[in-house]
Amino acid sequence: MAKKKETKKIKASELFADFPNLYEVASEDDMNATFEFAEEYKAFLDDSKTEREFAANAIVAAQELGYVDIATKESLKPGDKVYQSIKGKGFAAAIIGKKSPIEGFNILGAHIDSPRLDLKPNPIYEDNDTVYFKTHYYGGIKKYQWTTIPLAVHGVVFTNDGKEHKIVVGEKDTDPVFYITDLLPHLGSEQMTRKASEFIPAEDLNVVIGGIPCKDDKKKSNIFKAGILKILFEEYGVKEKDFVSAEIEIVPDTHARD
Repeated sequence: MAKKKETKKIKASELFADFPNLYEVASEDDMNATFEFAEEYKAFLDDSKTEREFAANAIVAAQELGYVDIATKESLKPGDKVYQSIKGKGFAAAIIGKKSPIEGFNILGAHIDSPRLDLKPNPIYEDNDTVYFKTHYYGGIKKYQWTTIPLAVHGVVFTNDGKEHKIVVGEKDTDPVFYITDLLPHLGSEQMTRKASEFIPAEDLNVVIGGIPCKDDKKKSNIFKAGILKILFEEYGVKEKDFVSAEIEIVPDTHARD
Protein backbone atom coordinates (compact mmCIF):
# COMPACT_ATOMS: atom_id res chain seq x y z
CA MET A 1 0.00 0.00 0.00
CA ALA A 2 1.40 3.39 -1.02
CA LYS A 3 2.51 5.61 1.77
CA LYS A 4 0.74 8.90 2.25
CA LYS A 5 2.90 11.72 0.92
CA GLU A 6 4.35 13.69 3.75
CA THR A 7 3.67 17.42 3.50
CA LYS A 8 5.95 19.96 5.06
CA LYS A 9 4.20 21.69 7.91
CA ILE A 10 4.07 25.44 7.51
CA LYS A 11 2.14 28.25 9.11
CA ALA A 12 -1.16 29.22 7.50
CA SER A 13 0.14 32.74 6.92
CA GLU A 14 2.84 31.32 4.64
CA LEU A 15 0.20 29.98 2.24
CA PHE A 16 -0.98 33.42 1.21
CA ALA A 17 0.51 35.25 -1.76
CA ASP A 18 2.43 38.29 -0.66
CA PHE A 19 2.34 41.37 -2.87
CA PRO A 20 4.13 44.14 -0.99
CA ASN A 21 3.38 47.74 -1.84
CA LEU A 22 5.95 49.22 -4.21
CA TYR A 23 6.88 51.87 -1.65
CA GLU A 24 8.00 49.09 0.73
CA VAL A 25 10.47 47.43 -1.67
CA ALA A 26 11.61 50.01 -4.26
CA SER A 27 14.89 51.83 -3.82
CA GLU A 28 15.09 55.60 -3.65
CA ASP A 29 16.78 55.66 -7.08
CA ASP A 30 13.96 53.58 -8.57
CA MET A 31 11.31 55.88 -7.12
CA ASN A 32 13.10 58.99 -8.39
CA ALA A 33 13.32 57.43 -11.86
CA THR A 34 9.61 56.58 -11.70
CA PHE A 35 8.60 60.14 -10.92
CA GLU A 36 10.92 61.54 -13.58
CA PHE A 37 9.32 59.24 -16.14
CA ALA A 38 5.87 60.33 -14.95
CA GLU A 39 6.69 63.99 -15.67
CA GLU A 40 7.54 63.12 -19.28
CA TYR A 41 4.48 60.91 -19.55
CA LYS A 42 2.16 63.66 -18.28
CA ALA A 43 3.59 66.13 -20.80
CA PHE A 44 3.07 63.58 -23.57
CA LEU A 45 -0.54 62.98 -22.52
CA ASP A 46 -1.26 66.72 -22.53
CA ASP A 47 -0.04 66.99 -26.13
CA SER A 48 -1.61 63.74 -27.37
CA LYS A 49 -5.33 63.90 -26.69
CA THR A 50 -6.34 62.45 -30.08
CA GLU A 51 -5.02 59.63 -32.27
CA ARG A 52 -3.54 62.05 -34.79
CA GLU A 53 -1.72 64.00 -32.07
CA PHE A 54 -0.41 60.81 -30.49
CA ALA A 55 0.87 59.47 -33.82
CA ALA A 56 2.63 62.75 -34.63
CA ASN A 57 4.24 62.99 -31.20
CA ALA A 58 5.23 59.32 -31.23
CA ILE A 59 7.09 59.91 -34.48
CA VAL A 60 9.04 62.78 -32.93
CA ALA A 61 9.89 60.63 -29.91
CA ALA A 62 10.98 57.74 -32.15
CA GLN A 63 13.20 60.00 -34.25
CA GLU A 64 14.92 61.21 -31.08
CA LEU A 65 15.71 57.55 -30.33
CA GLY A 66 17.26 56.98 -33.75
CA TYR A 67 14.29 55.53 -35.66
CA VAL A 68 13.82 56.51 -39.32
CA ASP A 69 10.84 56.36 -41.64
CA ILE A 70 10.78 52.93 -43.28
CA ALA A 71 9.82 54.62 -46.57
CA THR A 72 13.34 56.06 -46.75
CA LYS A 73 14.96 52.60 -46.62
CA GLU A 74 15.58 50.56 -49.78
CA SER A 75 16.46 47.49 -47.72
CA LEU A 76 16.65 46.48 -44.08
CA LYS A 77 19.47 44.91 -42.10
CA PRO A 78 19.73 43.63 -38.54
CA GLY A 79 19.77 46.44 -36.02
CA ASP A 80 17.89 48.95 -38.20
CA LYS A 81 15.33 51.01 -36.27
CA VAL A 82 12.35 52.03 -38.42
CA TYR A 83 8.83 53.42 -38.00
CA GLN A 84 5.74 53.96 -40.11
CA SER A 85 2.77 56.29 -39.72
CA ILE A 86 -0.53 54.49 -40.33
CA LYS A 87 -2.51 57.17 -42.18
CA GLY A 88 -1.58 59.69 -39.49
CA LYS A 89 -3.74 57.92 -36.89
CA GLY A 90 -1.63 54.88 -36.01
CA PHE A 91 2.04 54.21 -35.40
CA ALA A 92 4.31 51.20 -35.80
CA ALA A 93 8.00 50.87 -34.95
CA ALA A 94 10.44 48.00 -35.33
CA ILE A 95 14.00 46.96 -34.60
CA ILE A 96 15.13 44.51 -37.25
CA GLY A 97 16.41 41.26 -35.74
CA LYS A 98 19.11 38.83 -36.84
CA LYS A 99 16.99 35.68 -37.13
CA SER A 100 14.74 34.75 -40.02
CA PRO A 101 11.15 36.03 -39.80
CA ILE A 102 10.08 32.40 -40.12
CA GLU A 103 11.28 31.91 -36.53
CA GLY A 104 8.78 34.48 -35.31
CA PHE A 105 8.54 38.02 -34.01
CA ASN A 106 8.47 39.72 -30.66
CA ILE A 107 5.42 41.99 -30.90
CA LEU A 108 4.06 44.54 -28.45
CA GLY A 109 0.68 46.03 -29.37
CA ALA A 110 -1.20 48.86 -27.71
CA HIS A 111 -4.42 50.78 -28.33
CA ILE A 112 -4.29 54.57 -28.67
CA ASP A 113 -7.06 55.17 -26.17
CA SER A 114 -8.53 58.61 -26.87
CA PRO A 115 -11.81 59.12 -24.97
CA ARG A 116 -13.63 61.89 -26.78
CA LEU A 117 -16.72 63.17 -28.52
CA ASP A 118 -16.63 63.32 -32.33
CA LEU A 119 -18.47 66.00 -34.27
CA LYS A 120 -21.10 64.84 -36.71
CA PRO A 121 -20.52 65.72 -40.41
CA ASN A 122 -22.96 68.66 -40.24
CA PRO A 123 -22.54 69.63 -36.59
CA ILE A 124 -23.41 73.32 -36.17
CA TYR A 125 -26.96 74.24 -35.20
CA GLU A 126 -28.77 77.10 -33.47
CA ASP A 127 -31.39 76.70 -30.74
CA ASN A 128 -32.85 79.44 -28.52
CA ASP A 129 -30.22 82.00 -29.54
CA THR A 130 -27.40 79.61 -28.68
CA VAL A 131 -25.11 77.73 -31.06
CA TYR A 132 -24.08 74.11 -30.51
CA PHE A 133 -21.93 71.33 -31.95
CA LYS A 134 -23.79 68.04 -32.46
CA THR A 135 -21.65 65.10 -31.32
CA HIS A 136 -21.55 61.34 -31.14
CA TYR A 137 -19.36 59.70 -28.54
CA TYR A 138 -16.46 57.39 -29.25
CA GLY A 139 -15.60 54.33 -27.21
CA GLY A 140 -16.67 53.50 -23.70
CA ILE A 141 -17.18 56.86 -22.03
CA LYS A 142 -19.31 57.52 -18.99
CA LYS A 143 -21.58 60.17 -20.47
CA TYR A 144 -22.47 61.86 -17.18
CA GLN A 145 -18.80 62.75 -16.63
CA TRP A 146 -18.79 65.03 -19.69
CA THR A 147 -21.32 67.63 -18.56
CA THR A 148 -20.33 71.06 -17.18
CA ILE A 149 -16.60 70.39 -17.44
CA PRO A 150 -14.31 72.58 -19.56
CA LEU A 151 -13.79 71.13 -23.03
CA ALA A 152 -11.44 71.86 -25.93
CA VAL A 153 -11.76 71.39 -29.68
CA HIS A 154 -9.00 69.44 -31.46
CA GLY A 155 -8.86 68.24 -35.04
CA VAL A 156 -8.16 68.83 -38.69
CA VAL A 157 -10.21 70.45 -41.45
CA PHE A 158 -9.57 69.95 -45.16
CA THR A 159 -10.68 72.94 -47.23
CA ASN A 160 -11.50 73.13 -50.95
CA ASP A 161 -7.97 74.23 -51.81
CA GLY A 162 -6.68 70.88 -50.55
CA LYS A 163 -5.02 72.32 -47.47
CA GLU A 164 -5.11 70.68 -44.07
CA HIS A 165 -5.85 73.04 -41.19
CA LYS A 166 -5.01 71.87 -37.68
CA ILE A 167 -7.33 73.28 -35.04
CA VAL A 168 -6.79 73.38 -31.29
CA VAL A 169 -9.05 75.75 -29.36
CA GLY A 170 -9.51 75.76 -25.62
CA GLU A 171 -6.09 74.71 -24.32
CA LYS A 172 -4.67 78.20 -23.80
CA ASP A 173 -5.80 80.44 -20.95
CA THR A 174 -6.72 83.08 -23.54
CA ASP A 175 -8.87 80.66 -25.60
CA PRO A 176 -12.64 80.38 -25.27
CA VAL A 177 -13.83 77.31 -23.40
CA PHE A 178 -16.58 74.88 -24.39
CA TYR A 179 -18.98 72.82 -22.31
CA ILE A 180 -22.08 70.62 -22.29
CA THR A 181 -24.97 71.93 -20.22
CA ASP A 182 -26.79 70.03 -17.50
CA LEU A 183 -29.91 70.65 -15.41
CA LEU A 184 -29.75 72.74 -12.25
CA PRO A 185 -30.18 70.64 -9.07
CA HIS A 186 -33.67 71.97 -8.31
CA LEU A 187 -34.79 71.14 -11.87
CA GLY A 188 -33.25 67.68 -12.02
CA SER A 189 -35.26 65.64 -9.52
CA GLU A 190 -36.53 63.24 -12.19
CA GLN A 191 -33.05 63.05 -13.74
CA MET A 192 -31.55 62.00 -10.40
CA THR A 193 -33.72 58.88 -10.32
CA ARG A 194 -32.17 57.46 -13.52
CA LYS A 195 -29.43 54.87 -13.73
CA ALA A 196 -25.94 56.25 -14.39
CA SER A 197 -26.04 54.90 -17.96
CA GLU A 198 -29.25 56.86 -18.60
CA PHE A 199 -28.45 59.97 -16.59
CA ILE A 200 -27.82 62.01 -19.71
CA PRO A 201 -28.85 60.62 -23.14
CA ALA A 202 -26.16 60.47 -25.81
CA GLU A 203 -28.19 62.77 -28.06
CA ASP A 204 -27.95 65.48 -25.38
CA LEU A 205 -24.15 65.58 -25.43
CA ASN A 206 -24.13 68.73 -27.54
CA VAL A 207 -21.45 71.35 -26.97
CA VAL A 208 -22.22 75.02 -26.40
CA ILE A 209 -19.94 77.03 -28.69
CA GLY A 210 -21.36 80.56 -28.83
CA GLY A 211 -24.17 83.03 -28.49
CA ILE A 212 -23.17 86.26 -30.26
CA PRO A 213 -25.24 87.14 -33.36
CA CYS A 214 -23.86 88.30 -36.68
CA LYS A 215 -25.01 91.92 -36.76
CA ASP A 216 -24.02 92.62 -40.35
CA ASP A 217 -26.27 89.84 -41.67
CA LYS A 218 -29.64 90.96 -42.98
CA LYS A 219 -31.18 87.54 -42.36
CA LYS A 220 -33.52 87.24 -39.40
CA SER A 221 -33.00 83.53 -38.84
CA ASN A 222 -29.85 81.71 -37.74
CA ILE A 223 -28.05 84.98 -37.02
CA PHE A 224 -26.28 83.37 -34.04
CA LYS A 225 -25.09 80.49 -36.16
CA ALA A 226 -23.97 83.02 -38.77
CA GLY A 227 -21.92 84.75 -36.04
CA ILE A 228 -20.07 81.51 -35.29
CA LEU A 229 -19.53 80.71 -38.97
CA LYS A 230 -18.08 84.17 -39.51
CA ILE A 231 -15.57 83.65 -36.67
CA LEU A 232 -14.60 80.22 -38.03
CA PHE A 233 -13.96 81.66 -41.47
CA GLU A 234 -12.04 84.71 -40.26
CA GLU A 235 -9.88 82.69 -37.85
CA TYR A 236 -9.38 79.45 -39.79
CA GLY A 237 -10.71 79.97 -43.32
CA VAL A 238 -13.30 77.27 -42.64
CA LYS A 239 -16.82 77.21 -44.08
CA GLU A 240 -19.71 75.07 -42.87
CA LYS A 241 -19.38 72.62 -45.77
CA ASP A 242 -15.77 71.89 -44.76
CA PHE A 243 -17.01 70.07 -41.66
CA VAL A 244 -18.29 67.21 -43.85
CA SER A 245 -14.74 66.00 -44.47
CA ALA A 246 -13.24 67.29 -41.21
CA GLU A 247 -12.14 65.30 -38.18
CA ILE A 248 -13.03 67.43 -35.17
CA GLU A 249 -12.97 65.98 -31.67
CA ILE A 250 -14.05 67.29 -28.29
CA VAL A 251 -11.68 66.47 -25.42
CA PRO A 252 -11.39 67.52 -21.77
CA ASP A 253 -9.63 70.85 -21.34
CA THR A 254 -7.51 69.63 -18.45
CA HIS A 255 -3.88 68.72 -17.92
CA ALA A 256 -2.33 65.63 -16.36
CA ARG A 257 -1.41 66.45 -12.77
CA ASP A 258 -0.38 64.65 -9.61
